[in-house]
Amino acid sequence: MEKFTRHVYSLARQVTLPHMLLERLPHLLAISLSLLILWSGIEPFARDVWIAEITPILMVFGGLTWLYPRFRFSNTAYLLMACWLFWHTVGSHYTFANVPFSWFNELVGSERNQFDRVGHFFVGFYAFAIAEWLLRKRHCTYLLATLFSLFLIMSIAAAYEIVEYWFAVYYGGDAGIEFLGSQGDEWDAQKDMLADTLGAVTALLLFAWLRPDRYESFPVRERR
Repeated sequence: MEKFTRHVYSLARQVTLPHMLLERLPHLLAISLSLLILWSGIEPFARDVWIAEITPILMVFGGLTWLYPRFRFSNTAYLLMACWLFWHTVGSHYTFANVPFSWFNELVGSERNQFDRVGHFFVGFYAFAIAEWLLRKRHCTYLLATLFSLFLIMSIAAAYEIVEYWFAVYYGGDAGIEFLGSQGDEWDAQKDMLADTLGAVTALLLFAWLRPDRYESFPVRERR
């Protein structure tokens, strides 16, 4: 199994993208995200909602930028983390209930806009990077790394729902309703947390198969 996985990584590096592009993937993602953030701030649906929604994006993006010279994640981790960053940025522009996403809603037979639910699923992808960091830093065993990553995502999901509640109560009116994004679903918070958890489980299953802490090379020197 280990030889097979190593072979998959070797093929991926040789066939899918040139080596230089693989090394610069985090930079390309950062440039693309920066442009998307700028676009999202141009006449958003609701300026106060945009500020509230873009704030966590800037915090995570800034943290990853600061961490990059000190610890370079695998390309897979960066791609997975980029899913939420890009998705949430688009949502900040339209507000999640108003993103043009009817094709998907019709596909799953939902009258509710499911754009935010997919975004919560993408939040769970950060479990991949958390597990990778713990194992490459040798902070714990594989089992503890996966369990900690899963429980951390679940905790963050619950905390975010509380923040949404606080914002909705503080601002009230249309801004509070748009930020809360429940769209009339009384179980919205529970479903969002479930989506976060399922995303984390998916990411950890992918991590178990790829194990980037064993096989992928990292061109940027890590500083301890």
